[in-house]
Amino acid sequence: MENFVLKGQICYSVSPTEIKTIENGYIVCVDGKSRGVFEKLPSNYQNLTIKDFGDHLIIPGLTDAHVHAPQFEFRTLGMDLELLDWLNTHTFPTESKYADVEYANQAYQQFVKELVTTPNTRAIIFGTLHVPATITLMNQLEASGHVTLVGKVNMDRNGFETLEEENAGNSILKTVEWLESIQGKYQRTMPIITPRFIPCCTDELTKRLGKLACKYKLPVQSHLSENLSEVAWVKELAPESKFYGDAYDRLGLFGDDIQTIMAHCVWSSEEEIALMKDRNVFVAHCPSSNTHLSSGIAPIRKFMNNGLNIALGSDIAGGTHTSILRAMADAIQVSKLYWRYIDQNDKPLTIEEAFYLGTIGGGSFFGKVGSFSEGYEFDAVVLGSDENILPQRPELTLLERLTRCIYLGDNQNVAAKFVRGQQIV
Repeated sequence: MENFVLKGQICYSVSPTEIKTIENGYIVCVDGKSRGVFEKLPSNYQNLTIKDFGDHLIIPGLTDAHVHAPQFEFRTLGMDLELLDWLNTHTFPTESKYADVEYANQAYQQFVKELVTTPNTRAIIFGTLHVPATITLMNQLEASGHVTLVGKVNMDRNGFETLEEENAGNSILKTVEWLESIQGKYQRTMPIITPRFIPCCTDELTKRLGKLACKYKLPVQSHLSENLSEVAWVKELAPESKFYGDAYDRLGLFGDDIQTIMAHCVWSSEEEIALMKDRNVFVAHCPSSNTHLSSGIAPIRKFMNNGLNIALGSDIAGGTHTSILRAMADAIQVSKLYWRYIDQNDKPLTIEEAFYLGTIGGGSFFGKVGSFSEGYEFDAVVLGSDENILPQRPELTLLERLTRCIYLGDNQNVAAKFVRGQQIV
C-alpha cells in the first residue's frame, strides 16, 4: 500500500458545528489511514510522495447511507405517485427483471459506472431478492474500489407476482446460500441483512433474520416510518406493536446487539425516537425521496437534539441524484420548510451540520470514517475547479467555496477519489 501526502485546499468536519479549512494544506496517508492535516508538512513525512492538487478542494469521501441499485434504471419515473403505489407500479416490476443474471449484469454496470463519478466513496445498498444478481452487483462494486455494504433483499409477503419469496424458510435458505457463497471473497464489499420492510416480511422471517444477523455478526438495513399509508398498514399487520419501530424491536431486529440503519423515519413518534436512541439505531435521512414521493419531512433537528446517529441517503430511485453533496443541500432546504411550516422551535440545518451528516454521520456506520482527523480511514475526494460551476471569485473563503460546491456541484466535478488510501479515480 502506497503512503503519500495530498496537498490542496482542505475542508473536513471535526464536529457537527465546525468545518476545519486549511489553505494549501497537507493530509498524510500512511497504511490507508490519515496521520493528520498540517499547514506545514512535518519533517518525518517529507520523504513521502506529494500529490499536489493546487487550488482544488479536498474533502473526505461521502457516504450514501441508503440506495437501491436496481432502481437506478428508472430514476425520475413515477414521481406523481406516493410510496405504495410507486412500489407496485415501478419498483416491483423492475426488480423482477433481475431474476435474469445477464439483465442484472448490464443494469448494474450502469449503476457502478455512475457511482464512480460521484463524490461518494462508501454506500449502503439494497440489491434484489435474487442471489445470483446480488453476487453480480457485489463483484462489480468490489472491482470499482468503493467500500460498500450490500444486501440481498428479503420479502415473503405483499410483494409482486414475480417478486416474492415462497415463505420465510425459503427466504432464509436463500440468504444463507448467499452468505456462504461470498464468505472471504471480498476485501471492500460486505453483506448486510436486508428485510425490505415490515409489510413485505412475515413475523417469522423478521425474527429469523435477526438471529441470522447475530449468527453471522452482520448489520441490518431496512425502512421505517416513511409514509403515512405505510405506517397505518404496519399497524394493521402488527396490531400488538405500539409503533412501527416496536414491530421490528419485538422481533429482535432493531439495534442493540445488531448494528442497524433505518431509512426515512419521517413519521417517527417521540416513543420511536426514544427507542432508536436507546437501541443506537442509525437514521438514513433521504430528503429528495421524501419530497418526490410526497412522504413528508423528517424531523432532523429533533433527531439531532435527541442524540441520534444520522446519515444521508440518495434513496435512488425515490431520489433522483446520486451525489451526497446534493443530499446535503436537499437536507438543508427541507429543514427550512420543517422550521417554517411545522415547528418553529426546530431550527434549520446549517451547512456545517449537513456536511457532517454526509461525511462523519454516514461514515461512522463503517467505523472511523468520514474525516481527515488522525486515525480515520483515508477516504478523500478532490473536487475539480469550481470554475466549472461559476466563475471564480478570489475573495471567497474555502468554506464559501465548499458551500457553493454543495449547492451547485455535480458528479462531473470530481477530479480524483481515494478509498482506504488507494486512488480509484
